[in-house]
Amino acid sequence: MSERPPVVPILMYHAVTAAPVPAVRELSVSPEAFAAQLAVLAGAGFTPLTTAALAAAWRGGGPLPAKPVLITFDDGYEGVYRHALPALARHGFPATLFVSTGWLPGPYDTGGALDTMLDWDQVRELAAAGVEIGGHSHSHPQLDGLGDARLRHEVLRCKEIIAEQVGTPPESFAYPYGHSSRRVRRTVRALGFSQALAVGNALAARRQGPYALARLTVRRRTGTEEFARIIEGRGLVRAFTRDRVLTKGYAVVRRARQAVRLCTPGD
Repeated sequence: MSERPPVVPILMYHAVTAAPVPAVRELSVSPEAFAAQLAVLAGAGFTPLTTAALAAAWRGGGPLPAKPVLITFDDGYEGVYRHALPALARHGFPATLFVSTGWLPGPYDTGGALDTMLDWDQVRELAAAGVEIGGHSHSHPQLDGLGDARLRHEVLRCKEIIAEQVGTPPESFAYPYGHSSRRVRRTVRALGFSQALAVGNALAARRQGPYALARLTVRRRTGTEEFARIIEGRGLVRAFTRDRVLTKGYAVVRRARQAVRLCTPGD
């Protein structure tokens, strides 16, 4: 065990499916690609951890493996159970699943899901298999564009439903679309989450703080060679140039929307 790796790759997956719908195709991976990527992690000597385990070690100064990595899934697509779980089990790898509770079928379904989602029985089976279940808001809005009351509802309702359905309240949170702000981070912390993940397409570091840890996006176009480079922190600028240009452009739009919200009375 090492003292504290300065940086850690946190991988962000969405759908794992052979036949994605157009809305999730770019942010999906095939079952074969996912299995190949896990084999790359195993062959390179990485040790997967849950989000809670990494954050607890960084918060308390505890030991970590020499090459830790986090495997995370956003939204709650059914392929995580059908395809990802068997592949994870073959390697004995843990992972973290961040669910948007209003997208899952059942009594809390608000609509809006982009593809076939997990049901709550599957979520409980994933939890029993060692997958950490985290929060990803209730209806998957851009949290930094919400008023205070709606923001609190999105985070708290998500936490309450997971606690009710899984049996334990979630410790970890992932911001929908990766967007947050100081106000959003304060709210997530105040409502009892111990850590939260953004995107950033960079390696995670302790200095980022527990509520703004960066992740690396794994896409349909992420080939095995590129995957092997990014988990080692090589070629990140080239791999994510397009993402960073879009992020900078959209940041301007979001700031404008926030300015309108702050000037508009009411919530």
